[in-house]
Amino acid sequence: MSQFDTRVPVVLVRTDPNPFHHGTLGAVRSLGRAGIDVRVVARTEGSPVRHSRYVRGARTPVPSPDGGDGDRDEAIFAALGRVAAGLAHPAVLVALDDASAIAVARAYDRLADRFLLPAQPTALPEQVADKQRLAALCVRLGVAHPETVAPGDEREAATAARRLGLPVVAKWSRPWLLPPGTGLRSTCLLRTSAEAAALFRRSGQAGSELLLQEFLPGGHGLDWFFHGYASRRGTLHGGGTGRKEQSWPRAAGLTALGRWIPQPAVEETAAALVEALGYRGILDLDFRLDPASGRYHLLDFNPRPGAQFRLFADGNDMDVVRAQHLDLTHRPLPVPRPRPGRVFVAEQYAPLHALLPAPARRRERAWLAADDPAPALATALLFGRHALRHLATQARRTLLPLRTGGTTALDGTGKALLPAQSRGTRDSAQDHATSHGSASDGSASCGSTPDGSTACGSTPDRTRPDQATSDGTTSNPTVPAVKYEVKYEKKASSC
Repeated sequence: MSQFDTRVPVVLVRTDPNPFHHGTLGAVRSLGRAGIDVRVVARTEGSPVRHSRYVRGARTPVPSPDGGDGDRDEAIFAALGRVAAGLAHPAVLVALDDASAIAVARAYDRLADRFLLPAQPTALPEQVADKQRLAALCVRLGVAHPETVAPGDEREAATAARRLGLPVVAKWSRPWLLPPGTGLRSTCLLRTSAEAAALFRRSGQAGSELLLQEFLPGGHGLDWFFHGYASRRGTLHGGGTGRKEQSWPRAAGLTALGRWIPQPAVEETAAALVEALGYRGILDLDFRLDPASGRYHLLDFNPRPGAQFRLFADGNDMDVVRAQHLDLTHRPLPVPRPRPGRVFVAEQYAPLHALLPAPARRRERAWLAADDPAPALATALLFGRHALRHLATQARRTLLPLRTGGTTALDGTGKALLPAQSRGTRDSAQDHATSHGSASDGSASCGSTPDGSTACGSTPDRTRPDQATSDGTTSNPTVPAVKYEVKYEKKASSC
């Protein structure tokens, strides 16, 4: 007899358009391997997930691009209703991003007759996902959390930045409301009070309040996470504590390489939060260790699975999505058989670690799987195309001054800017730090002056003896003179 009630399907829902969300594939494979019918409600066009042998059906919710929370919620509800109409049994519903988790919780009363859902206060997922409300919650419960301020105007923003100590972390309280096309990021690092004031002026575009937060410096061994499933009885299953060994972007982004390492202090904090809040369902918590105090500060409470949740597959191959299915179908949850030391690798960000020989039980790859090879192949092809486009762009930038023989703007680091392109527009595609806040390489590309402008003093490096002189012409008389106009632009915040 199967451990699972395979008559009960699972519907996975996600609004985040990222085609490389490996957490979605992890959930599809985990449940599909257990013999469970898996349906996906997400934007899967062009996504490697669509090629998995375990996806039985996919549907795309289409919220209005200009709509708010209500439009998105109704689009999700309508798409889920269409999926439910084709199922013989109510399905277990698993939300894979914050916006979906919040929408599902709000619609609990309308969904409960067609889906199996964790029963909890409907406002709780939104409360913990909201950065401002989470900060207040931590203060009330005595949970370590970086000091956080919500400034009321530009002057307060500048003052708070100086008081908290520069650099300071800037966050939007409800990042799932950030509209596309604004260039605003959910989290970034500000190095001057002028940048804090300037960013506050963009609050009207963000859809939520600007928060300024004390910066806790990162470093190797300081970033931790907890994944778990809080059952109907409030007990935690299917997860554990892990340490981020490598991230992408470096020092600030998602987990490229993570290791299962027991940490009682983090586990106790997670259990205390679940009990105090009455939280039920899957949770993903992010922590940063402050070496000075020895305390693990809670940075984020995500009311859904983390992308690397399969790291915590134990000796029963139990994880958070399997635990939720067992619990909501009233099947017994097995006694945990932890496997500390297991490693999770996202191959596209840590390829060397992915290729090193290791027993299958000790390593979980995000994409590559012998029983389901198509998603990994699709990922390789998509990344290959992306790399070729990137190389072609770099080649055009390199050849442009030689072809034109005229004026080429430089970004202050010696790299050419294409016509009608500012350094900010080029860097916005590369700079996606998403954690506690830093640039994609862990540092600023140029130092900021107190007025918010860049202070880059590098001269063009053309990898040849004819360096530019003070008047902008080359010093080698055998090479035609090429005029370089070095532009120092105002450094716009990348938040």
